[in-house]
Amino acid sequence: MMNDQTHILIVEDEPKIRSALRDFLEYHGFRVSEAADGPAAKQLVEEQQFDLILLDLMLPGISGEQLCSRWRQSGVQTPVIMVTAKGQEKERIGGLDLGADDYITKPFSLEEMLARIRAVLRRTDPGRAVGQAFRFGDLDVDVQALNVTRADREIEISKREAAILQHFAANPGRIISREELYKQVWNETLTDLGTRTVDMHIAKLRAKIEIDTSNPKIIQTVRGAGYKYCPDGR
Repeated sequence: MMNDQTHILIVEDEPKIRSALRDFLEYHGFRVSEAADGPAAKQLVEEQQFDLILLDLMLPGISGEQLCSRWRQSGVQTPVIMVTAKGQEKERIGGLDLGADDYITKPFSLEEMLARIRAVLRRTDPGRAVGQAFRFGDLDVDVQALNVTRADREIEISKREAAILQHFAANPGRIISREELYKQVWNETLTDLGTRTVDMHIAKLRAKIEIDTSNPKIIQTVRGAGYKYCPDGR
């Protein structure tokens, strides 16, 4: 199913780290809000809806552990990735016990952070894991504009096709069954008619994005299991 732009809250008191994360995530199609301390983060979560929170452990005002604990106790179920300093193993374990979904240790690479964000989002809403603009094989996908671009050539896609691409892009290299795809994109339980619908949409999508539809490289068929997105075409 289609989703609005994924909204991520960065809670980090170091300006350089916060700025780098914001620029990187916005580049990858996410909507970003920021908080530099615990009280500001608490207020933002009370006022707005977020799809994921990057939460530094050591914060002015209210610690990351305290925030996570209060959110879970009050029923806030927004996924949380805890950001900790090297050597804070006890705190990391405590954060997970309090309800954090994952953690990452400073210093970290931006690519690792993106991978962890996508992994957490896959467990809650796979379509959000890649945002509204992403790379798919040798294509640039713009979900809002409903088109893909290869070199300078633009190709129009439907909302269903965009949702299919989002789900595959969030799960590179993993076999996606027709049942899973139908549930995620159509939000329905698979039937015999649904199976034909999935196959028909894949065929139409391949006609638009594959160089050779007789030998598809980007969305490959896995006999008896479903389909698989291969970013490198292999």
